[in-house]
Amino acid sequence: MTTTPTLATYALRDGAGVPLVLLHGFPLDHRMWVATAQALPEGIRTIGVDLPGQGHSDVGGLPESLDDAAEAVYRTLRDQGEGNAVVAGLSMGGYVALALAERHPGFVHGIGLVDTKSTADSEEARANRLRIADEAVNDQTIAPVLSMPAKLLGPTSILERRNLFPAVEAWIRAQSPTGVAWAQRAMAARPDRTRVLEEYDGPVAVVVGAEDKITPLAEAEHMVHAARDATLTVVPNAGHMSAVEEPAAVAAALARLHRRVTHRA
Repeated sequence: MTTTPTLATYALRDGAGVPLVLLHGFPLDHRMWVATAQALPEGIRTIGVDLPGQGHSDVGGLPESLDDAAEAVYRTLRDQGEGNAVVAGLSMGGYVALALAERHPGFVHGIGLVDTKSTADSEEARANRLRIADEAVNDQTIAPVLSMPAKLLGPTSILERRNLFPAVEAWIRAQSPTGVAWAQRAMAARPDRTRVLEEYDGPVAVVVGAEDKITPLAEAEHMVHAARDATLTVVPNAGHMSAVEEPAAVAAALARLHRRVTHRA
């Protein structure tokens, strides 16, 4: 029998009402959202979550599945007394947000999809994830992901925001080989979840960095076209880490999403 771990959560912003829950990308943790949370308008209660095996959250015996990661997020928040939430995720966090909306649509009152996609990996991308996972576990190293800041950050950030590169690298270095492997295998196994957007009744905010080469504008437009009620925000001068590179712009998009949820209520 699988035991769902309780995940580490963090109060990133005080407020009231429906919380905004932020799910981080790979291979990072909740800290990538701190600047975005600080840029939000007052009153939006904001919770950061460390996904399984990342940051201060354990994997335990959890299967390598984003469905199980979504269930862990749901149970953790429910145990803390949350009856619903606006859930936003960047990259891997977006994959988990879609899985959560599929499993518990009544809990998710709005979805924020930041630099992510609803489609599954290509065979090449899947094979590369599994290769990295095997190396991380077999050699007990995170070396295969240490080069990722150069891919995650856009050219503008690398040239003009030079403090971001060492910050992202430090967040990556804080992760564990076990967590890296777990996340890679879970992402490799995820299905196409475009159908979730097609069936979801709540508001959706899609955000993408104009310089994002990992999940580019075409992927964002695919999600917007699939969803029933979606908006698109393209963030100039940002890559795959738009929430880190241009936190104010991402905060504004998520605040608009939160207002749409509040107005519906």
